[in-house]
Amino acid sequence: MSDVVSAISTPSRVADQDEGISVEELQLAARNHGLLSEAMRFDVTPIGLHYLLIHYDIPDLDPDAFALTVDGAVTTPLRLTVADLRARPRVTTRVTMECAGNGRAWFSPRPVSQPWLTDAVGTADWTGTPLGPLLREAGLAGDAVDVVFTGADHGVERGIEQDYQRSLTVDQALADEVLLAYEMNGAPLPSQHGFPLRLVVPGWYGMAHVKWLTTITVATTAFTGFQQATAYVMRQRPDEAGTPITRIAPRAQLIPPGFPDFMSRRRAMRPGACRLSGRAWSGHAPIVAVDVTTDGGATWRPATVDGTADQPRWAWRRFDCDWDAKPGSHRLAARATDADGNIQPLAPQWNRGGFANNMVQEIEVLVLDD
Repeated sequence: MSDVVSAISTPSRVADQDEGISVEELQLAARNHGLLSEAMRFDVTPIGLHYLLIHYDIPDLDPDAFALTVDGAVTTPLRLTVADLRARPRVTTRVTMECAGNGRAWFSPRPVSQPWLTDAVGTADWTGTPLGPLLREAGLAGDAVDVVFTGADHGVERGIEQDYQRSLTVDQALADEVLLAYEMNGAPLPSQHGFPLRLVVPGWYGMAHVKWLTTITVATTAFTGFQQATAYVMRQRPDEAGTPITRIAPRAQLIPPGFPDFMSRRRAMRPGACRLSGRAWSGHAPIVAVDVTTDGGATWRPATVDGTADQPRWAWRRFDCDWDAKPGSHRLAARATDADGNIQPLAPQWNRGGFANNMVQEIEVLVLDD
C-alpha cells in the first residue's frame, strides 16, 4: 500500500516563479467553492453559498447506524446516536467560518494547493449541543492533555493514508462555545457540510471544525497527527517546526460596488453618491473599527460598524461608508481592527503553506463619465 500511496501523493511545495495553476489545482478549485462576494450582503450565508472545502471524499454514512464514540482517557466511555445528541441541551450559535488557506493564491511565490483568493468564508447558524458537558459526563482523566476529533473523511496526503483528525487541548475543548452541530441554518446538516454531525469551534479557522465526526478520543499525550502537526502549520522553511494555525486573523472585505466585467471581474459604476458596505470579522476579539480607502491607501476614513451589546460574538459585522464617486479609476479597500489591537496588514506575510493571508485587498472600480 505504501508504494501506491507514495505514487499518488505529491509533497507540499511552492510554485516556481510565474508558474501557472496546475490541472491538480484546477480540480481542487472546481471541487471546492468559495462565497460569491455579493453574497456578503446576507447576515447569514445561504447554505449553497457558504464556502466549502472537502479534503478527501464525502463519506457515505447511514444516519440510522451512526453513533458518536467518546473514548480514551475517560472514566465512562460514551456511545451516542444523533437522537441522543438531539435530546441533550440545544444551542444555536452564529459563526463566521474561514478557511486557513483563504488568500493563498495572492502569495508570490504561490504555495501549491487549493488556490483560494479571498472567497473562502461564510456565516451560518449552527445548532447542536455543547461539547464541554458531554466531556465532563464522560469523566476526563486527571492527566488528560488533548481531545482528538476523528472524521469519516478518508484519503491520502503527502504519502500518508489517514482519517481526517484534529485536536484541541482539554481547556480549548471545554470552552462554552465549542459545539457538536447537527443543523445548519435551521436544517439538518447537508452532506457536504458534515452530515450527520460535525464539530464547530467558533473563532478558529475551518480546519478545526471536523466534519462527519465519528470519534472523540481523550489523550494523555499531545496529538501529533498529520493535520495537526504537519499540514496546518505556519512555517517559512520545510525543515522547521513552525507555528500551529489556530484563530482567524482580522479581515474586512468590501461588497464590490457597481457591476462586473464577465472575465476580469473588474467593476464599473455610475458617478454620484454611493454607500460602500462590507463585512469584518476576527477570531481573536470583536471588531472595533474598519477604515476604508477609495484612493489606493493614500487616505483612509472610518466606516460605521454595526453592532450592539447583543451582537453575535462569533459572527461578522457589517460596515458602511458613504462615497461621492467621481469619474475615473479608483482603488477601494477596507481594513479591520479588533479589540485586541490586531490590524489587517497592508502587505502579505508569506509562509510556505499559504495560510492566514489577511492582507488588505483592493477592488479596482471604474466610475463612468456619463
